[in-house]
Formats: sequence, C-alpha cells, structure tokens
Amino acid sequence: MQTTADSAEDYSGLKVHTEGLSADSYFDPRHHERELQRIWYRNWIYVGRSSEIADPRAFRTFEFGNQKLILVRDDAGTLQGFHNTCRHRGAALCRESSGTMRSGAIICPYHAWTYNLRGDLVRTSSKCHAGGFDLTDYPLYRVGVREWSGFIFVALAPDPPPFDRIFDVPLDRLAPWRLQELVVGHVLVKNIQCNWRIFWENYNECLHCPSVHPQLSQLVPIYGRGLVEERDDPNWKMHADDADPKFKGGLRRGARTWSMDGQLTGTAFIGLSEADQELGHVYMTGLPSIFIVGHLDYVRVVRLRPLEPEKTELRVEYLFSPETLAMPGFDMSNVVNFTNLVMTEDAHVCELNQQGLHAAPHRRGVVMPEEYVIRQFHEWVGCELARS
Repeated sequence: MQTTADSAEDYSGLKVHTEGLSADSYFDPRHHERELQRIWYRNWIYVGRSSEIADPRAFRTFEFGNQKLILVRDDAGTLQGFHNTCRHRGAALCRESSGTMRSGAIICPYHAWTYNLRGDLVRTSSKCHAGGFDLTDYPLYRVGVREWSGFIFVALAPDPPPFDRIFDVPLDRLAPWRLQELVVGHVLVKNIQCNWRIFWENYNECLHCPSVHPQLSQLVPIYGRGLVEERDDPNWKMHADDADPKFKGGLRRGARTWSMDGQLTGTAFIGLSEADQELGHVYMTGLPSIFIVGHLDYVRVVRLRPLEPEKTELRVEYLFSPETLAMPGFDMSNVVNFTNLVMTEDAHVCELNQQGLHAAPHRRGVVMPEEYVIRQFHEWVGCELARS
C-alpha cells in the first residue's frame, strides 16, 4: 500500500497534486524564442575551458540561439568577449571556429574594418570619414565574460544575475577537486532530439533509474529504488538507523567511483572529505547550461545548448588531474564507457518523452511527489520568463 504524501513527516517530496508545464511549450517555436530571449540571453552560459583559449591572441567562436560570439585573449592575457558582428554593416568577423589573431587585431573580411583585441575600432578602409563620424563611437558589441576555476562563462545581458547565484551550492563546494588545474581528457558531443527542458527534468529525478539505468542503479543502490535522497521515501524513518547505501545514498559497498567496475581509474583527489568519498558524486548545477560532478578520480562537466525547439546539444567533458593523465598505461575507458552509457540512456528516454508530447489530447503532464526538484525547476523557469 502506498503512503499518502501529506501524512509523511519530514518527507522531501511534494505533498499536493502538481501538474507539469503545458505540452506545447516544449515544441512551440514562439515559446522557444521567448525562452531564448528571457532565459538564455539573460543568464551566465557555460562556453568551455579556459585552456581552449589559453595564449594571447587565441580565439574561438561560440553560438547559442541565433547569437554568435567571439572570445579572444588579448595581449595582456585578459579574455574578451564580443558579438561576431562588424559595426560597419553587420558582417560576421570570424569564419573559423578557433585559431590565433596573428596580426593582433580583428579584421572584418568584408570591408577590412580593423579592431584591436579590446574591441576598439582603430581604422576603416574608407579614404575619408564624413563629419560627425568618430572611431570611438563604433567599438565591437561587448558581452560579459567570467573565468572561474578554469571555466569560461558568457552573458549577453548588460545586467546578468550575480555569478554565484546561478549555482545551487556555494562556489567553493568543489574546491577540493582543484578544478583550475584539471585537464580535459575526453569529450562526448551528442545532439538529442528533445527540448532543453526535457533534459533538465530527466536530470532532476530518478523514478526512471531502475528501468532506464540498470548498471547505474546497481552502482548507486538508492537510485535502484527510484529515489535520489534518503528522505525522498515517505517511509524513510523506518530505515533511519540502517546505513545501507540503498537507504542512505552513495555508492554500493566496495565501489569508489562512477566506472564500469566501480573502481578508480586514476589517482584519487587529495583532500576530499570522508562524506564526499563515501557518496562518490558531488553535484553542482548552474542553470540553464551546466552541471558539474566531482567523482573521486575525475570530474564530469555536462553542457546543454539549445539548437531548436526540439533539438539540444549535449556535451560531456571528462576532466582529470595532470598526474592521472601522465600515468603509464592510463586507460580512461573504464570511466568514459560507463558514464557515456548513462548519458546515452538519458538521451534516449528524453527523445521518447519529446515524441509523445505532440498527442492532441495531451495538454500537460503530472509531477509526482518524488519529482519535487522538477517542480522547483518549473518555478525557476516561470520566474525567469516573468522577470522584467
């Protein structure tokens, strides 16, 4: 017999009947554009690692929605961000995805307007300038850039939220993992045929875990019960004194990390607390574009990028310490194969979710008690869309 949620003391889950968001909001182009304008173009968005643009004059381009950007490190070592748009007549400035500004300048390939790496217009190709024209009035359109712990974020809005507020835990939560020093060892990129919110909803619940993730459910036994946290079970007090991971969370006994056999592939990070070692995974989520997971021997970084109303790019970066990557015979497949399996399983069910939303009678779904974080996510989306 199922417990009634409203009678469960100290239960984490929802205690009142809750409906989901409207089904058409997951595929309607007009709603998608509204979300781009009010969510993606107004928040801090994860781009990539600082090591990708490490040297002076190095650049790379990045786009999300219909916004195309240039990130370039100037000669003083400061990372600058601009719209990939010439101030003359709007031509795209950079055609390559990455490279080096060999002349120390950004030169428009159309009419050769020239900007320094701080974005100032230094010359045009015209023989003379009309009265009232001033070079200083036409710098490149600047975007906000933030480097944090080796990660690069951009913000298109002139007044984005404070950077630390995009995360659900303090910025120093993953400090023991020495994020700044880590190196990308492997990358998985996959386009998923689903709306970006579908992925976040799947991320925020584990009711699907027993049927979708059999191997993960064996590694993290509480997931095998369709739960994420101890108090997601309305009967949690019945097992309050039982230290079994299937009730308390964390890895199965004898396992140490997320891998095919549960064992370490590289060198364990020094300085992790005993609680974090037992848990085996510490999450840090930064809506709308990133979550970071600290494991005992590597860090997993997942970036989302909306491509279309029903298409999202998933990018998974695996970060290791330099010491681990330098180990003779180091083979990351034990880690990569396991987590790629989990992410691929998630991608598949996200696509199934998207496919079913077009049924004419389906107006909206139901958020079940264990999916309380989905409800929190829906509230966040609603607040962002309503923000003036």
